[in-house]
Amino acid sequence: MTQHADDMALAAPATARPGASDNEPPKTAGTGRVPVGRLIGVDLARGLAVFGMYAAHVGPDPSRGGITGYLMELAHGRASALFAFLAGFSIMLITGRRTPKTGRAGRQAVAKVVIRALVLLVLGTALTLAGTPVEVILAFYGLFFLLVLPLYRLSAGPLAIIAAGSALVLPQVLYVILHALPADGASGLWAWPADADGIVPLLFTGSYPALAWVPFVIAGMAVARLDLTATAVRIRLAITGVSLAVIGYGGSFLALHLVPGALTALSPLAWGEDGSAASAWWSDTWGYADGSTPAGLLVASPHSETTLSIMANTGVAIAVLAGCLAAVDAFPRFHRLARPVIAVGSMSLTAYVFHIAGIHVLGIEELPGPTLHMLLGFIAAVTAFATLWSRHFRRGPLEWLLGKATKPAELVR
Repeated sequence: MTQHADDMALAAPATARPGASDNEPPKTAGTGRVPVGRLIGVDLARGLAVFGMYAAHVGPDPSRGGITGYLMELAHGRASALFAFLAGFSIMLITGRRTPKTGRAGRQAVAKVVIRALVLLVLGTALTLAGTPVEVILAFYGLFFLLVLPLYRLSAGPLAIIAAGSALVLPQVLYVILHALPADGASGLWAWPADADGIVPLLFTGSYPALAWVPFVIAGMAVARLDLTATAVRIRLAITGVSLAVIGYGGSFLALHLVPGALTALSPLAWGEDGSAASAWWSDTWGYADGSTPAGLLVASPHSETTLSIMANTGVAIAVLAGCLAAVDAFPRFHRLARPVIAVGSMSLTAYVFHIAGIHVLGIEELPGPTLHMLLGFIAAVTAFATLWSRHFRRGPLEWLLGKATKPAELVR
């Protein structure tokens, strides 16, 4: 179920071999650290992200209300943000998690990331052209990898500063650019390829515009640099994650209610059943601000591409990762029960493509999906496949193919 970090696909398994993590020596008792360097919790977090994406795409409509609707709404936007956050973690697994690789090894690692990025760009474009109603994230991922790769040698501190700075600045830059673009969208080279994610959508206008999503990736790179086997580090991460989520969502709530005219200025799509945009501080069940007014910058709902949204969803991602790391190490019984989810997380590229293919084969034309049974069926199918496959193979099928595709990187001198 584990593999070498260089065999990363959409998100690489977190360990090189049972009992040892990337670039970390074995830990000893009495040091405030977990007894081994395994970061299986990262794969658990990826598995949860996969299920969250499934919920957003084939789960029932959150607007149905009740506990089911609430759980579906929690998955919307936050699962994809967790994926992007863990993508940064994956880049560091390839290029050297605690200490960046140098010399020939470093050049080969960079080449592997570039090859993976190009493969994801092509695969994502192909899946988009398949015509499913899903906003496929893979092509965006490929671009994210290329954009943040020059930062791979930085330590946790500078990476955290860049992540925070980009979260503060880039959403405002995106707002200005979106208003400067032609009303009829991009054309020519900028819209290539047709019916897919062209250059302008990948950078600015798509569902996961790089200008607003690279902060997640950089934040993941910063966290990956930390000694995640240290209990004190995990506690600080959990506190940081919860704090960011509270500041992001809480800040949006206060801004929407205290800034004069903010609620009424939002797009009607953001208005709830009660005639107000009160839910826009955390939920896009009823839609979210379309960016036509500065008041939209005060929203923190998923996919609103605002500073507050990035801050809040990064906090959620950090808290989930910290919780997963702690849970699998502190509770052996939970670790055993979670093995099927961990198996899914260890082959997340395969799991992601699996559900896109399933949506295409089943002819699902509208999202969210029709029933809870559909979601449970998808989850059961991918979990069974991942569990059985991991018993016989070290890598998922698409992860294995991607590993073969990066073999030319070994020719780099």
